[in-house]
Amino acid sequence: MGKDLAENFAIARQTFEEADQALGLSLSRLCFDGPEEDLKLTENTQPAILATSVAALRVLLQERGLAADYVAGHSLGEFSALVCAGGMDFADALRTVRRRGQLMQQAVPVGEGAMAAIIGLEADAVENVCALAADGQVVAPANFNSPGQIVIAGNTQAVDRAIALAKEKGAKRALPLPVSAPFHCALMEPAGRGLDEVLAGLTFGSLRIPVVTNVEARSNDRTERIRELLVTQVSAPVRWQESVEFMAKQGVSRMIEIGPGKVLSGLIKRIAKNVEVGNLEDTGGLQKL
Repeated sequence: MGKDLAENFAIARQTFEEADQALGLSLSRLCFDGPEEDLKLTENTQPAILATSVAALRVLLQERGLAADYVAGHSLGEFSALVCAGGMDFADALRTVRRRGQLMQQAVPVGEGAMAAIIGLEADAVENVCALAADGQVVAPANFNSPGQIVIAGNTQAVDRAIALAKEKGAKRALPLPVSAPFHCALMEPAGRGLDEVLAGLTFGSLRIPVVTNVEARSNDRTERIRELLVTQVSAPVRWQESVEFMAKQGVSRMIEIGPGKVLSGLIKRIAKNVEVGNLEDTGGLQKL
């Protein structure tokens, strides 16, 4: 991740150097060369994606000078959005998301939590499936990604029951996801409390650009709300579909996914078919933009 940008743009190299210094480890080497099993650890994945996203953002701003009317991010991506909007210092964000990853991993013992993607059922049907499957445990929608694509999270047995029920209710697919913890559900509340303590020690900047938040799926431009929204986000569902719909209703006609991969670009195309979508993760993406 990010290697192509670092090899071709000094500002991207500088961004990864800043990340290495902020964390006291060679995050750049992990991004560029792996090993993959270390990169998959959520305490490493989160700062790695953040650093790569900010590197790509800085290249885009330097080379194309685009100005955003809104920024948004999916889960971890909300930290990248806040850095872009001026609400968080890059180094603070890196250290925070690394700790966020550790807290999320520690909140639920390995094997006791799970997530699954439910394809082909609407939100109310998935919520009903989760309510029936809970049986005294936790299972709930965690990511409202796009029409007919909802991720659920909770206790492993409850998620397994929900998968079986979703198939009975007519889901096209219901499959477990290879994740290390059940993100964005009530089981993450201890992680939220730990994150609150981390955020209490930070100073947030004025938001130059409104941030469309995962928790509310509408824009926030108030610096004093950043902390509470990030804390709530850890255990609340990511309302991505509604966030994209909100921006489209405000007249947004072009959205650019910044950072590794094209997952959000694919979701946006399914949510808002009239929005022009691009992505930037390497020099090829920059040339297409």
